[in-house]
Amino acid sequence: MRDVLMVLLFATAGVAALRRPYWGALLWVWIGLMNPHKLAYGFAQSLPFAMATVIVVALGMLMHPKEVRRPSGALVGILMLFIIWMTITTAFAIVQLAAFARYTEVLKVLGMTLVVASLVHTREQIMGLIWVVAGSIAFYGIKGGVFTILTGGGYRVWGPPSSVVAGNNELAVALITVIPLLYFLGRHAEVARDFVLVRFLPARWLRIGMYVSCVLCAVSALGSQSRGALLAIAAMSSMLWWRSRSKILLACVFLALVPIGLSLMPASWFERMNTIQTYEEDVSALGRLNAWQTAINIARDRITGAGPVTATPTVFAMYSPRQGPQWILVAHSIYFQILGDHGYIGLGIYLLFWVISYRMAGRVVRLSAKDPGLAWVAELGNMAKVSMVGFGVGGAFLSVAYWDMPYYIPVILAATERLLRESPAEARMPSLPAADTGPPGALASRS
Repeated sequence: MRDVLMVLLFATAGVAALRRPYWGALLWVWIGLMNPHKLAYGFAQSLPFAMATVIVVALGMLMHPKEVRRPSGALVGILMLFIIWMTITTAFAIVQLAAFARYTEVLKVLGMTLVVASLVHTREQIMGLIWVVAGSIAFYGIKGGVFTILTGGGYRVWGPPSSVVAGNNELAVALITVIPLLYFLGRHAEVARDFVLVRFLPARWLRIGMYVSCVLCAVSALGSQSRGALLAIAAMSSMLWWRSRSKILLACVFLALVPIGLSLMPASWFERMNTIQTYEEDVSALGRLNAWQTAINIARDRITGAGPVTATPTVFAMYSPRQGPQWILVAHSIYFQILGDHGYIGLGIYLLFWVISYRMAGRVVRLSAKDPGLAWVAELGNMAKVSMVGFGVGGAFLSVAYWDMPYYIPVILAATERLLRESPAEARMPSLPAADTGPPGALASRS
């Protein structure tokens, strides 16, 4: 039954994508992040939904070229530079075949991210992308949160099978990254209802649902028993409080919910979290430290790094401080992953991308801060910052540098900034008065 339902849903979305390629972009995001076909039990699990989506999106773009706008700006330039450098590092990779296969996968992800950016323009489309990105991950957070509460935290929470976030650690960081987006949807439920699939929901119930989702996702992240996620959720919560306009209310909520959440966790959870202070005795932590030192050794010796695949016997035999198959591990850090794969130049480009993304979020806030009709934009910019901080801290302990979900946050920001500069009236909530921003065109000239 699930298999048939999945095929019917995909077929419906595919037809919509041929009429409007924007729906194809959402279909790609949904398939890539939620992996709904992996929840089926039969033939649908092995169907090439991702490839079919690429074909549908391409056909939709060819049939409706006016709906496609070439993405531009500093972020696009840096992302293209990163792809070019990755092409060079792949050409000089130590393990050629594996590196090329990995390069092909990453190129597809980054390339489709640019495609999504070319199809998101209006406020409704921006909201739709936020809903699909946040909802695809929140599905597992809500389910995992309920599971954690019912089982008393006795079992770890896992992500969608055969996906980048299948592991408990990866899912936890994914949830921490989307919680601020869920909070934004709750805070601005009236604007969030612009997306056609949720327009039938009353704003009040939508707001309550988003706040409950935030809580369940946080519980699920704790239930993953991920030590890195504990640090990430602390950083995200602090940043969320700092960037929120309801600091007193949010502080009261945190003070009430944190003891309740911790009381759900079993003794094994506290024992695992305590190993953060005793990492010298933890084999897993020692393996990560060894992988990090290996990445440093590679970058010192090779300007292009080892190529997109580093965790191989060949590479570790050349650069690992510790020898033996038990020490051949992935970097378990987005920063050391990029460093080992692409050297210091690649790491610099990668960090520059996120620094500029963070600055773009600040620019979006400044462009909208004085206009009550654009309050949702300011909140979106602030919550995007919170998401990036959560990913930056949690990603320090996971190899998810090529996962596409975080890249959609800059895509959302870029589309929002373009909307503000080109069509500020469309971005503004019509029920609220426009602020006095000076002569016509003043909003577009601010930076």
